[in-house]
Amino acid sequence: MNTFVALCAVGAEKILGNEIKHLGYTLAGNAPGRVSFIGDDDALYRSNLCLRTSDRVYMQMARYKADTFDDLFEGCFRVDWQDFFRKDVRVVVDKVRVYKSRLNSEHTIQSMIQKAIYTKLSDVWRMSSLPESGAEADVRVYMERDEAVILLDTSGQPLHKRGYRTESVSAPLRETTAAVLLQEMLWRRKIPLHDPFCGSGTITVEAVLYAHNVAPGLGRNFAYENLPIYNEKRALDIKRKEAGKIRTDVECHISGSDVDSFAVECARKNAEHACSMAGRALQLIGSDMRIERPEFFVSDFSDVHPDRENGLVLCNPPYGERLGDEKHAESLYRSMDSLFLNFKGWQMGVITNCKSFEDFLGKKASAVKPLKAGNLDTSLYIYR
Repeated sequence: MNTFVALCAVGAEKILGNEIKHLGYTLAGNAPGRVSFIGDDDALYRSNLCLRTSDRVYMQMARYKADTFDDLFEGCFRVDWQDFFRKDVRVVVDKVRVYKSRLNSEHTIQSMIQKAIYTKLSDVWRMSSLPESGAEADVRVYMERDEAVILLDTSGQPLHKRGYRTESVSAPLRETTAAVLLQEMLWRRKIPLHDPFCGSGTITVEAVLYAHNVAPGLGRNFAYENLPIYNEKRALDIKRKEAGKIRTDVECHISGSDVDSFAVECARKNAEHACSMAGRALQLIGSDMRIERPEFFVSDFSDVHPDRENGLVLCNPPYGERLGDEKHAESLYRSMDSLFLNFKGWQMGVITNCKSFEDFLGKKASAVKPLKAGNLDTSLYIYR
């Protein structure tokens, strides 16, 4: 069994933990923005392939007390790094995080871990230096209360990069954040969903993948493919198994609109790529079935009227900090009461970084869920 650490948006730890438990793995603790769990060898593949709300998955290589730099070096040196790297590897200690520890120089910690890894590899392989001409392997270090946690990245590109987004507009919502929003709203496929500020379609596309049970990582590659522990046959077997779970027999009502025709065209293309990705996965199991595409159309949000009595409006309206100016965003928030009139009987979910959103809208939310989306401190305002 192995210990893994999955990263997520701060505030999404519980949702990610539930996802991990649903995969059948045992939780081993959490901290802001990350969840640890115990899994078998298959967890390496399944967690990267299936977790919708995780930004990255690491394998925990070591965890030990380190009051001095000698302790830090020795604990890292004890790891059998030669079992995880090829002889041409280029090891990068990409990030160090320190919290209430005697060793608090991030730069020195980074250098010491790098030195310990290369010293171990050079000793075992009897090489005075490594060529570093091969694939990069990223290592992350957490120093918390004098305990070192050494992690090896198994994802490569962040997991929000599903592989289907080829078209984008300014300030797109992360795919993993959209998946968190859907879970926070307790959305299910039988509930109609509309995004009146669809942008490049992230919320709607993630809803389609979730509704049809499409594993989000089916269309991309991962860093673990460059490691000696990678079992290509087993990884393909797991990929086929996940493809077999795709539901093509469900009816969904998922749609998005935007006043910007370019954004709507981007959303259509991204949705098509995502659904085509699912189609290619289905071909792995000999199926020529296809999943339903979401509907997109050009419209100002105030002109949209649903043809169903209830459902969910979930959206990411423009932030003044990124798009347009703050005054324009405030004016937009004030006018969003038209959504409650047009979508009477529907639930609403709005993510924004505006702390006065309820005041501008003139409506108190049923619940407010803080969520750090990218580098922005945002909140999901829920109206039921």
